[in-house]
Amino acid sequence: MSHASRKIRILLVDDHIVLRMGLVTAANGEPDMEVVAEADNGLDALQAYRQHRPDVVVLDLRMPGMGGTEVIRRLRDDFGDVCVLVFSNYASGEEVFQAFRAGARGFVVKDMPLERLLEAIRRVHAGEQYIPPEISSRMSGRVISQLSSREVEVLSLVAKGLSNKEIAARLDLVEGTVKVHLTNILGKLRVADRTQAILAGVKQGIIQLE
Repeated sequence: MSHASRKIRILLVDDHIVLRMGLVTAANGEPDMEVVAEADNGLDALQAYRQHRPDVVVLDLRMPGMGGTEVIRRLRDDFGDVCVLVFSNYASGEEVFQAFRAGARGFVVKDMPLERLLEAIRRVHAGEQYIPPEISSRMSGRVISQLSSREVEVLSLVAKGLSNKEIAARLDLVEGTVKVHLTNILGKLRVADRTQAILAGVKQGIIQLE
């Protein structure tokens, strides 16, 4: 199989076996996907991720033991920029918000058609965020930041009062790259300067001031 046609490797984390079986069948039936591992709780999910290094983690938020949001945090702490798509029955604005704040890339509700889930897997794998309109309306006006993990790093260093030059040195980047990141951050947060960006970042829960 050529590299270009490499399949999206999926780790499926859900404690409902029937649902998992259905999803495995659906995903494996797609030409560009394969489920490489399954887990029915958070700890097994971390273990499975370590072993298989999948491209996308499809994750239920409510499971016995470790909750989904905690799993997302642990995955990101241990493995960096992990691509997590939350697939859950429950979608209160708060829960969705916490999942995104922990680092989820997308959110699909279980009663949506299966095609939506498959589409979401492809979208988050391509680096996009996937928030269905019915979910974003529940976010009660909270804006989910579209910032990349690198942009979040840059913004948190801006918030610590570092200059572009210092940020560049800290992140091992060229100063010009930091400027590009800053321009993107201002654009995405729809603000005009660094101070407003910090305020917007704190307000949206993207960064915490120490």
